[in-house]
Amino acid sequence: MGIVNVTPDSFSDGGRYGAHAQAIEHGRGLALGGAHILDIGGESTRPGFAPVEAEEEQRRILPVITTLAGTPGLPPVSVDTYKADTARRALKAGACIVNDISGLQRDPGMADVVAEYGAGLVIMHNRDEKDADLDIAAEMERYFTHALRLTERAGIARTRIVLDPGIGFGKTHAQNLDAIRALPRLRALGCACLLGVSNKSFLGVITGRPVGERLAGTLATALCGVLDGVDILRVHDIAAHRDVLAVLAALKMKSELSR
Repeated sequence: MGIVNVTPDSFSDGGRYGAHAQAIEHGRGLALGGAHILDIGGESTRPGFAPVEAEEEQRRILPVITTLAGTPGLPPVSVDTYKADTARRALKAGACIVNDISGLQRDPGMADVVAEYGAGLVIMHNRDEKDADLDIAAEMERYFTHALRLTERAGIARTRIVLDPGIGFGKTHAQNLDAIRALPRLRALGCACLLGVSNKSFLGVITGRPVGERLAGTLATALCGVLDGVDILRVHDIAAHRDVLAVLAALKMKSELSR
């Protein structure tokens, strides 16, 4: 899943693709690099972000979604939003996946919108405040179990749902690591899993690297996630991840043939 931030303040690439033409060009470039999904967002969710009104969010993303979703040969488009009205308008414009960082917690209409359009759904674990004493794996299981009840009431099939542990969202450094280690427990809930760690601050804590120098740490974490069963990687650097996955696939194929 390639990231297209149509925002002025995203932590990793804020402002680089804020104009519609820049964002569209970036989305096409990610597709050429091998992205299977293009995730379009119009509101930064970095720590301390300022919320954006739905009208402004839609002004930023809808022209980009319309163009990318309407271009033959490009991959499916996902909309990164927790607002049901924005999700509805994005799905009308051609998106087919909703990536909800609130895990259906902020807007009670979101599940119904996803069900109405038969869209895919990414449910991300999120907390408003950090609690260092929390067993984050158990907390994620409770959170996702509740969210999945909401999807069942709305009539969304498990095969259309992806769970995201929400690395960096309301978690301490130790809890971010525990959340990644808990991926097999999330898989046991019967849904696909997504991992988004691209250039995040926990990698800076481990490596001492600034945002622009965290690719190696990102790739290492992504590889660990894939080995634990992750189905989707949400990333900025598509080509580097494709190379890592190609090598992993080749090595695993050789290993399986020798059994």
